[in-house]
Amino acid sequence: MSRRSFSRRNFLSLAAGTAAARPLMAATGGWGFDQSAAATPGWRDQGVLNLAHSPYAKLRNVPVRAVTIEDGFWAKRRTTNVESSIPSMHEELLEHGRMDNFLRLTGGSSAPQKGPVYSDSDIYKWLEAVAFALQSEDNRALRQTAETTIREVVAIQEPNGYIDTYYQDDRKKDRMTIETQKRGHELYCLGHMLQASIAYYRATGDRTLMDAGMRYVDGTILPNFGPDAHKKPIVSGHPEIEMALIELYRTTGERKYVELAGYILQGDPRADLKPREIVYMNCGVPFTTKTKLQGHAVRAMYACCGATDYYLETGDPAYWKTLEVLWKDLSQAQMYVTGGVGARSEGEAFGNDFELPNAQAYGESCAAIGNMMWNWRMLAATGEARFADVMERALYNGINSGMSLDGKTYCYRNPLAFDPASGEKIRNPWYDTTCCPPNLERTFASLPGYFYSTAKDGLYVHLYHNSEMKWALESGNGIVVTQKTNYPWEGAVRLSVAVEQPEEFTVNVRVPGWSRESQVKVAGAAVDGVRAGEYLPIRRRWSGETMVELAFDMTPRRVTANPAVAEDTGRVAMERGPIVYCMEGLDQAQGDGKTFPLYLAKRSGAIHEEFKPDLLDGVMVLTHEGAKGMEPTDALYVLGAGVVRTEPAELKMIPYYAWDNRDESSMQVWVPEVG
Repeated sequence: MSRRSFSRRNFLSLAAGTAAARPLMAATGGWGFDQSAAATPGWRDQGVLNLAHSPYAKLRNVPVRAVTIEDGFWAKRRTTNVESSIPSMHEELLEHGRMDNFLRLTGGSSAPQKGPVYSDSDIYKWLEAVAFALQSEDNRALRQTAETTIREVVAIQEPNGYIDTYYQDDRKKDRMTIETQKRGHELYCLGHMLQASIAYYRATGDRTLMDAGMRYVDGTILPNFGPDAHKKPIVSGHPEIEMALIELYRTTGERKYVELAGYILQGDPRADLKPREIVYMNCGVPFTTKTKLQGHAVRAMYACCGATDYYLETGDPAYWKTLEVLWKDLSQAQMYVTGGVGARSEGEAFGNDFELPNAQAYGESCAAIGNMMWNWRMLAATGEARFADVMERALYNGINSGMSLDGKTYCYRNPLAFDPASGEKIRNPWYDTTCCPPNLERTFASLPGYFYSTAKDGLYVHLYHNSEMKWALESGNGIVVTQKTNYPWEGAVRLSVAVEQPEEFTVNVRVPGWSRESQVKVAGAAVDGVRAGEYLPIRRRWSGETMVELAFDMTPRRVTANPAVAEDTGRVAMERGPIVYCMEGLDQAQGDGKTFPLYLAKRSGAIHEEFKPDLLDGVMVLTHEGAKGMEPTDALYVLGAGVVRTEPAELKMIPYYAWDNRDESSMQVWVPEVG
């Protein structure tokens, strides 16, 4: 937008232009600027979370549809997601019988049940990805496919509301027993069904799937399960239902769903779980008794999401105290530099403090997504930038690595070192446990909903990318924010802030914790008080259009780990902006690319950077001055202080998210240092 007088007529014409460009929105009422939308949002104006009436949320979500991601880093990812990932994953789901599981119950297929007990959730996560994509832009083909899928899902619903293909028909006797609740994922599947249905409702206004989910809760769960003596206990064997129930409350206003979530988070002693089951499943005892992140990493992250949602609705101080303790454990002892979580392949679990292996790292894509989801909720509760910093770290690295650049293969685990001699294939188009692929797809589809929040004092800016937001402040005043930037490759961001009516409020811009030196200007004048890892509050009377200029420090950074992280002792990792880097063997001048010789990064070595537009969809490449170890002797051990003979070498580094997108190669994030 040009720097010119910004009249009400200009403002509303921009809004109308956007509505005309989006057939779905035009068909359902257009953009407009509903002055009451921020206070009482209708279905199309609800964000990833609908926090409009959450009494303990400091920040409110801006809907996905209100933010347009324009050309740049995430635009490529999101286009690939809609044009390649979501359609190809649908074909994979059909090929592997996920919809046959539904069709066989109505006579539409003779195929036997296929896949694990949680296979229904694959369909629901895929539907949620479609729903978020439709919140950004209408896609007739995707919408028709989703509508067909929804009809086939609800067709199998029993009179009491029950839907779960694994426990209908021949396994009916096993449904919702304690043992099945531990391992059968019935409530997990129901939770994903509810989340998909809410996202689809917010995209289209269609309540078909949401009404089916409510019938399941109202007809099967609430009458038969709960704390009352005449009801059976609930075991949340894989947490997910808790946050889904609370989002259902936020959508319908039915408080009974919050109460049910609170009961599940409390745990029911009648279930009589073994200690190892409690740890692994992250359920069965009061959430407020937890002091460490333990057990299955995805379950732990989802449990924390549900508990934070519960806090946002109740303000229970015991929950907040526990959440802070667990977040400290995450950020100071359990999280990889990529934002990934989950150290152990056994149990897909957290390890001990500082147990962060590299080649053996599990780092499941779903766990990194859960990390981002949890920090999004913690951010909503506080408005504190430490949570947004973790979100950004996970998003650009541990999440982004999970999907190939062509959008058709996926990482289940995301190690920080890799040797192809192991025979493992990291990226695959399909996993029988295919939770990660559609989870990644729904994350990229919902991304516009994470850029901004509103608050009583004004607006928060969390993430940076070429984009345009058209929404309203909580006062009802219309606002348009346009970002112009080449982030994450460059640190300059120009924010144009235009308001419908002059008003005094605060624009809080996030200064990333990684930016050592940052500058901010408003209308050409420098602003004081800029501090890394905090939001800079810019309070003024905003009128017409005002330019805010941000400059972040993109100098490459050498990162060392806490000495207690044994595998990283004497090693260094490289970062630039929000991006974590790695070495792939095929980029190095010496070596065959398949196995890593001993590469060493010189502690005081120079680091050069160059943007390569034709490499890996366009990446900034770092070249670090270093050395390569000469061939060792045949001896495994030698007496005395052995000296490694080296020769000069340049260490080529690419963004971690882009590894394993070319030929088979070795990879490492943490590189040994030499003086």
